[in-house]
Amino acid sequence: MVTGLPRKLLRNIHLYLSLAFGVLLVLAGLTGVGLTWIDELDEALNPSLLQVAGRTGPMAPAGVTAERVAGRLEADPRYGRPSGLQLPRAPDGVVIASYRIAKPDGDALALPRIRQVMVDPVTLVVLGERNWGEFGLTRPLLTSTLFHLHRYLFAGEIGKIVMGLAGLALFLIGAIGVALWWPKATLGALVKSFRIHGHWKTMKFQYSFHRSAGMIMAPVLLMLGFSGMYFNLPDWVRPAVASVATLTPTEKLQNAPVRGPRGVPIGPAQAIAAAQAFNPAGRIGRVSLPADKKTPYEIRMRQPGEVRQGDGSTRITVDAYTGQLLRVRDPLNTPAGDTFLNWQFPLHTGEAFGLAGRVVITLAGFAPLAFMVTGLVLWLGRRKKPARAVQPARPARLHPAGGLGR
Repeated sequence: MVTGLPRKLLRNIHLYLSLAFGVLLVLAGLTGVGLTWIDELDEALNPSLLQVAGRTGPMAPAGVTAERVAGRLEADPRYGRPSGLQLPRAPDGVVIASYRIAKPDGDALALPRIRQVMVDPVTLVVLGERNWGEFGLTRPLLTSTLFHLHRYLFAGEIGKIVMGLAGLALFLIGAIGVALWWPKATLGALVKSFRIHGHWKTMKFQYSFHRSAGMIMAPVLLMLGFSGMYFNLPDWVRPAVASVATLTPTEKLQNAPVRGPRGVPIGPAQAIAAAQAFNPAGRIGRVSLPADKKTPYEIRMRQPGEVRQGDGSTRITVDAYTGQLLRVRDPLNTPAGDTFLNWQFPLHTGEAFGLAGRVVITLAGFAPLAFMVTGLVLWLGRRKKPARAVQPARPARLHPAGGLGR
């Protein structure tokens, strides 16, 4: 239990960090509620854009789908060769082709924007498109708005750094909150520290709720703060993790050097076949197509048993000319440092523990708002100085001799 001057110092740090970053943490929490269910929300808002109604399996092989869609778009002057393809996860899904939109030079507030073109994988009909990274409250752009507010504040690299610092602040606020909560080493003090009591309008309730609910949510908020900082400020976090655990390099690779002119590059189907040979049971989620003669294919796969859902964490780099595997980042067989960092995204979204985990993260999204309200009530309550009671003047007594007595 922290007492005396250290407690006062920790309480002030806890207070001023909360005041400085409170609005950002509330924004991150509320947008995070929607992002926990981003795929379901996006499909519900845009069924004609992201689904082919009534279609059931079986699905075509991933290589065939990627080859056909890439060829169809490359032959159309309205689109051209995409930079990447996100393949459908279900028979009624669509292929999302990506085209990077160049950012203005020197604009630190510019967001990375991607033109997304949705294609029916069977008929090859273009169903529509949108620019991921644009602000908008329309159905196609709502999830983009939530994501880019959550991570970038719609302020580019500057917003990304600010939100990374907000993640660090959340981690510190939570850690200090645990230290301030820590009760005496008795069973009665421990039970009392988790009790919420008093009428909701009273300061007693505000304090007990802030303290008890804060401790209950602290493990989740600490995790969200750390993982949020890692996503936005990886150059800060990776060296710290590497100092205590092994991390594999993440530098981008190039196609293997050759003597003389290069041959004809392989197509997406051959690249996917090479990646699929690593684990035939894995599901291919994304394919990044080479942008030039030096760039290899980058393929995302989800292997059975991975903690991350969706497109998974397996990343396979394939030489765009020879089809050789240049690197495999296998989350099922990786050093401890990589394993720790690979867990951050599925923990952040809650998907690591299925539906229950996502519900917990949803509730945690409302926690910054609840703690900001109760914290402000407590802070403002302490700032109010009690008014001094004005004592009525006592009337002077008349001395028997006729003078004024005391």
